[in-house]
Amino acid sequence: MSLARSALCRMPLLLLAMAFAGPALSAGDVVVGEKEFAKCKSCHSITAADGTVVVKGGKVGPNLYGVVGRPAGSVPDYKYSDSMVAAGVKGLIWDEGQLSIYMQDPSAFLKAYLGDDAAKSKMMFKLAAKSDDVAAYLASVAAAQ
Repeated sequence: MSLARSALCRMPLLLLAMAFAGPALSAGDVVVGEKEFAKCKSCHSITAADGTVVVKGGKVGPNLYGVVGRPAGSVPDYKYSDSMVAAGVKGLIWDEGQLSIYMQDPSAFLKAYLGDDAAKSKMMFKLAAKSDDVAAYLASVAAAQ
C-alpha cells in the first residue's frame, strides 16, 4: 500500500479520535473568525431566539446561533441529511473542537463519527483554514447575547 493511500485510510480514524477527544476549547481567534464567517453567510444566518439578527445570511444551511452546545441536527424546521440526524441521535453535541473538524470536511467527519462510509453531509463547502477561528466566533456569539 502506498504511503499516501495508507495515510488516507487512517484519516477517518484520526477524525474519529479527535471527535471523541472530549469537549475542548478552541484555540481560535474570535475576531478572525468573525471576518472568516463572511464565507459562511451565503448559506447560514445567525439569528437569536428572540429574532435579533446577529448576521444576516442565507437559509440554505441552518441558523448557527447557539450551535455550540446544541445537539447535531436539531434546528426545528431545517431539513438535515439523514446522517446529521443520526449523529444527533447518537449523541453528538457540538463543541468548538468538533465544529472545527466538521467544517474542514463535513462528510468525512460524519463518516468517522457514525462509522458509516455512506454518511453524507448537506454541507459541501470545506473550510480548510481558520475553522478554529470560526468555531470560536460561533461560540462567542451565543454567549454574548
